[in-house]
Amino acid sequence: MLLAFAAFIFNTTEFIPIALLSDIGTSFSIPVDKVGIMMTVYAWIVALASLPLMLATAKMERKRLLVGVFTLFVASHILSAVATSFGVLLIARTGVALAHAIFWSITASLVVRLAAKDKRTKALGLLATGSALATVLGLPIGRLVGQHLGWRASFALIGVLALICLVIFWKILPNLPSRNVGNIKSLPDILKNTPLLLVYLMIILIVTAHFTAYSYIEPFMLNVVNFSANFATWILLMFGLAGIMASILFGRYYERMERSFLWLAMMAIALGLSTLFLSSDMSALWVINAFLWGIGATTISLVLQIQVLRLAPKATDVAMSLFSGIFNIGIGGGALLGGIVIAQMSLIHIGHVGAAVALLAMLAAWAYTRRLA
Repeated sequence: MLLAFAAFIFNTTEFIPIALLSDIGTSFSIPVDKVGIMMTVYAWIVALASLPLMLATAKMERKRLLVGVFTLFVASHILSAVATSFGVLLIARTGVALAHAIFWSITASLVVRLAAKDKRTKALGLLATGSALATVLGLPIGRLVGQHLGWRASFALIGVLALICLVIFWKILPNLPSRNVGNIKSLPDILKNTPLLLVYLMIILIVTAHFTAYSYIEPFMLNVVNFSANFATWILLMFGLAGIMASILFGRYYERMERSFLWLAMMAIALGLSTLFLSSDMSALWVINAFLWGIGATTISLVLQIQVLRLAPKATDVAMSLFSGIFNIGIGGGALLGGIVIAQMSLIHIGHVGAAVALLAMLAAWAYTRRLA
């Protein structure tokens, strides 16, 4: 449960700039599009740092490592809250990204390790719930705090919550010696593991597909479909609630419908993207679309995490650090691709291009399932 709350905090801070871009830009007198570089910088630092940092900390006792990660996280949020320039804020966000890189490299394997053998799938589902709640509760709360107390207060609040986690981790977690982490010598084995490489290919393709559209979903709803700001907010909340539903369904049914989950998640994302351009007269259909898309997005992350852990049992942290890095390459790549589509074509086409990339992900999934057959 505590690791799920920690996941909530980490996912909230990764995406909180989305809700605070205008306020931060006004504070430092810079345009919103330049403030948005925080998202790209964050994602690419996580992508580049995940494996090197995991290898550098491979032999560290996990409890101490987790406490160290949260110490850096808290300190970076303090710096964010008192930043005197946008450059200082970027430095602070770099610290948060480095903490993020280590946290997501070790967390899934820690959850599996700490859970009872027959509860591991449900434990991962709970971790996903924490992640999903970041969009349902984290972003709206962060936005409300920012509106009433300023954007600095939002970062300060995240820092306080992380400090509470740090203290609890220190008091209740047992010592957790490094185990099944792997090292640089594990990389050749991973690179020879064709099914695992296909999983990584699926990750980068489906995450890129998702974020090609999701990064710009709010302006799409407001400017293309002409939804009101309030209705657009409800759609985003529905997307987050779908993530919670996905984690519940995953915990209950995944072990009985393993292969079906992969294909259903892929199809839900592809369908959500391909039907993005709908009339504003179809509000009910938009809600259904967002719900199914949200279920698919959360489910695919869980399914692929499980596959990575199963395919690399002797080097889980190396494999998961690569998962985290590749996932963030997908986030940054999707946002970049979506921006190119908007600049070269039109905002209308972000769903179409995202759906095309999702079809490539489905081809990779087909190759993966054939390989395992």
